Amino acid sequence: MELISGNQIAATIVAELKTEVAKLEGRAPCLALVRVGDDPASISYVKKKEKTAAEIGVTSRIILPPETITQTELETLIDDLNADPEVDGILVQSPLPGDLDELAIFRRVSPDKDVDGFHTLNLGKIAQEDDTGFASCTPAGIMEMLARSDVDLRGKHVVVVGRSLIVGKPIALLALQKKAGANGTVTICHSATQDLPAITRLADVLIAAIGRPRFVTKDMIKPGAVVIDVGINRIPDETRKSGTRLVGDVDFDAVAPLTSKITPVPGGVGPMTVAMLMKNTIKAHRLNT
Repeated sequence: MELISGNQIAATIVAELKTEVAKLEGRAPCLALVRVGDDPASISYVKKKEKTAAEIGVTSRIILPPETITQTELETLIDDLNADPEVDGILVQSPLPGDLDELAIFRRVSPDKDVDGFHTLNLGKIAQEDDTGFASCTPAGIMEMLARSDVDLRGKHVVVVGRSLIVGKPIALLALQKKAGANGTVTICHSATQDLPAITRLADVLIAAIGRPRFVTKDMIKPGAVVIDVGINRIPDETRKSGTRLVGDVDFDAVAPLTSKITPVPGGVGPMTVAMLMKNTIKAHRLNT
């Protein structure tokens, strides 16, 4: 069993992007990070993105509207960022609080600045294999992680557990593409799938993105499979000072011995998501200047 270290792969990508940014002429790429309210997880995620941006040489513009912001006010804020020529990329940290319409906000971001890859146009470009768009960061990070771990999806049966707009659907589209490293045969499973273990046991590559702690158990794995765990779940743990710890969607201790390669949680897919956000921001800068 080989552990796929997202931390190590992401560090390599960050170093590559730092070199790339240093060669750019004119102003540095600029990423606007919009965080509504004070959700502790969102605060942590935005800080990580800000830190990585600073390491690479990307300018961060942190915008912190209160939880009381209305839908109209938030849309106006996004419109202003869309119109700002100094801003290359816009990320609205999810989840949004209260009654704010998250999907409407994602669609409000200009497709040319949608470095999160959630806009309808960018998702459509993935389906059409149009590289001028932006792939959402977690799926893009998974594909990069697989490629740098010598996992070629060509002819492989890829099973995705989860059908979210953020991970499940776009990773399925990326794995299907007629490109080097892709060309997989993809099955998407979800809450209405019957006899889920029978399907996951067929997977050469299993991608778990369902948001349920340790949901994937050893009886769901084909020996020798590659397992990518996208889940980030906080569970009680009295041995920790915080009283909790992070686990993935995969029962790691039980599943890992059966696999050929597997990602840990934390330190697996998460760092790749941030690295690909920076890569998208630099791409947006090149398109916008």
